[in-house]
Amino acid sequence: MLISGLWRYPVKSLAGESLNEALLTATGIFGDRHVVVRGPEGVRTSRKHFHLLGLRGTLDTRGRALVNGHRWFSAAALALVKQAAGDDAWMEMADGENRFDVMPLLVATDGAVAEFGRDVRRLRPNLLIGGVAGMDERTWAGAELHIGEAIVRLDSLRGRCPMTTVDPDTLERDPEVLKDIGRRFGGKLALNAEIVREGRVRVGHPVRLVRRPAASQ
Repeated sequence: MLISGLWRYPVKSLAGESLNEALLTATGIFGDRHVVVRGPEGVRTSRKHFHLLGLRGTLDTRGRALVNGHRWFSAAALALVKQAAGDDAWMEMADGENRFDVMPLLVATDGAVAEFGRDVRRLRPNLLIGGVAGMDERTWAGAELHIGEAIVRLDSLRGRCPMTTVDPDTLERDPEVLKDIGRRFGGKLALNAEIVREGRVRVGHPVRLVRRPAASQ
């Protein structure tokens, strides 16, 4: 197995950026979800404000988040976000409570994506592992991925949300996508994960699955 794709999302709920290499830290991929969109009610995401997926979050050479090339705190970036998420929306640096929905990392596998039969970007993974047979990822919870010096612990399958229904290119919504995930995959695809040993990884990096023995009762 190997890493066949890497992504980060510097601004939560915006489209992200594909990477050739990334630093895995205890708090996720460096630069991932460092900025969030908020409204008076709290964090706003593309589950309801799906036009956010039409904006792209990236990092500049100094590690600062950009929105369509504009610094996230600029008037130009704010105008774009307001257009997508409402006039009462704003952006701010994320904190520990709202940075991630579940865990710091989402791991997808090429076998499951092939079974899904749609663009992998709908699943918004951080890592795509290639060379995986079929739906083998469903047996991975509790195992570890050893990637160079980095170790990633796989916790559980991810329950999917309406973000999967949005075409990443056209922003057209198809409710059938989420219904299909429910019928064929029990509503879950890809794996929630955390980094237990930091390290730099890259596309093409070999990956070794290590299954830990179950604890004795």
